[in-house]
This record gives sequence, structure tokens and C-alpha cells, in this order.
Amino acid sequence: MTLKRLTPGPRMSRAVCIGNIAFLSGQVPDDLEADIATQTRQVLAKIEAIADELGAAKSDIASVQVWLADMADFAGMNAVWDDWVEPGAPPARATGGVPLARPGMRVEMIATVALPAAG
Repeated sequence: MTLKRLTPGPRMSRAVCIGNIAFLSGQVPDDLEADIATQTRQVLAKIEAIADELGAAKSDIASVQVWLADMADFAGMNAVWDDWVEPGAPPARATGGVPLARPGMRVEMIATVALPAAG
């Protein structure tokens, strides 16, 4: 089976597709000064944009791993998540608290997306 890499760089690709499954790299917020709600919206928008670029819809997002720098942000992240998630099609999800790569980064998410079958 052939791997398809979306925007490969020297360290990682934005996504790697195997057949009709896409594994997205960790998506992080752009504004590291923003609150958890803003950062969560930025990350979810990136996930949705990559899914769209790959020809998938938000309802095709199969799973998401959410990493929070501080579990005290769990409720704030969930408030944004609950407004964003596709009614009737929530992905599987896990959330954990971990040190993130850069100061100010409050959330990072990794998603797996089911892609439409090639026609």
C-alpha cells in the first residue's frame, strides 16, 4: 500500500494517508497568547481545513487526541468542542494533560480522518 504525504517537510508531514485513512500531525494554535477557547477554535479549524483539503467532511473525523498543557483548561476546551462537534457524528476522543512544546501553547490535537473512497 502506498503512503500519500500532505505537505511533507524536513521533520514531519501535515498528514499521512494510508488507503482511505488520514493521520494528521499534531495541530497547534497560532496565537500562543490567547485563552483556551480561542486556541481550541484555532486548532479545530485547522483539523477541519485539512480534512476538507483531503476531501473529507467534519463528520468523517474518526478520532481525536486532545493534549492540554493544564487540565484546568478541560472545561473551557470542552465548551468550544461541544459547539464544534458534528451532531450525531462525534469522533472517538481522548484527553490528557502533558507538557506541550512551546510556552503559551495550551492545546494540541491529533486527528484520524476517514477519507472518501477513490472513484
